[in-house]
Amino acid sequence: MLPSFYLSCCEMLRKWEKIVPSERSSELDVWPYLQTLTSDAISRTAFGSNYEEGRKIFELQTEQIELITQARNSFIIPGWRFYYFFLCEFLPFFNHNTIQDCSITYLYFTFRFLPTKANRRMKEIAKEVESSVLGIIRKRISAIEVGEASSDDLLGILLKSNFEEIHQYGSKHGMTLKEVIDECKLFYFAGQETTSSLLVWTMILLSRHMDWQVRAREEILQVFGKGKPDFDELNRLKIVTMIFHEVLRLYPPALMLTRMTHKAAKFENILLPAGVELLLPAISLHHDSKIWGDDAKEFNPERFNEGVLKATKDQFSYFPFGWGPRICIGQNFAMLEAKIALAMILQNYSFELSPSYAHAPYTVAILQPQHGAQLILHKL
Repeated sequence: MLPSFYLSCCEMLRKWEKIVPSERSSELDVWPYLQTLTSDAISRTAFGSNYEEGRKIFELQTEQIELITQARNSFIIPGWRFYYFFLCEFLPFFNHNTIQDCSITYLYFTFRFLPTKANRRMKEIAKEVESSVLGIIRKRISAIEVGEASSDDLLGILLKSNFEEIHQYGSKHGMTLKEVIDECKLFYFAGQETTSSLLVWTMILLSRHMDWQVRAREEILQVFGKGKPDFDELNRLKIVTMIFHEVLRLYPPALMLTRMTHKAAKFENILLPAGVELLLPAISLHHDSKIWGDDAKEFNPERFNEGVLKATKDQFSYFPFGWGPRICIGQNFAMLEAKIALAMILQNYSFELSPSYAHAPYTVAILQPQHGAQLILHKL
């Protein structure tokens, strides 16, 4: 996958060269460029030569996420307070919280299916994404059926594995076409949003802590100079890895991890029956001074100098990629992509926060800068 990451980074840096003249400085909102970088990378690695078609899918999914978030945040029911008091008056055997929760849930799903402009657009996007992904999959299946070698992109690997499973165990054991489509859609969401979030918060924090930016650049230049990074060299970047761990601690892409108990479990004095949904607040545990010390809210990559286990004192308190059997399968993918991107940026630029930057982390599926990431880039 490294050549795909490299090509995507080169394309982004070529755009920056047009904006930031040689040996000059310019202000640039790096956030949209990092989003394009990671969407191109996931398009290339997921669909190979069809990455332009894949980019269209990503753009549609991005619009879909924004519409869903807007609908969630602007959910208003006219006359709700009168309806709520009516229920409380005539259903006294229920407590107020139960009535409110049940009624809001019922009405929310009712309003979700009203033919509003936003709801119609969401349905259009869902159909368009499914149609585009299905078209790519069918082309690839046709190529495999006529004997063409399968591609080594993610879709090729997935289809090859699925055909082998069906051939060995029968059709009931393979994935359906709908499941393959869903996996491809997940490639985009999980493989793009999280990595762009990691990169943007890294650049923002390194703009605030120039000493760590200098240390990271010195390590990169020492390991591979101005040359093209390779896999083994990227794995030798200890300082860069420490920085990424600290960024993921302070600004985890997903603020909450959800798990469900499949059997009864006991934690000290707490007994949890089967079927209980647990919400594990990564953002809270990652900022807990009892775990991380008095500087828990400060940027200090040095805490990861001896690795994650040492930094967490062997406690389950750091899980930016989840944990256990369901830990993110793309963790190495994301870290490798982030390393090559940051390395190539630091080879060519130094950067600092622009006076126009406004620090406002907010969540649209993942944690991102609400007003962009305006930096002053200096060409090296």
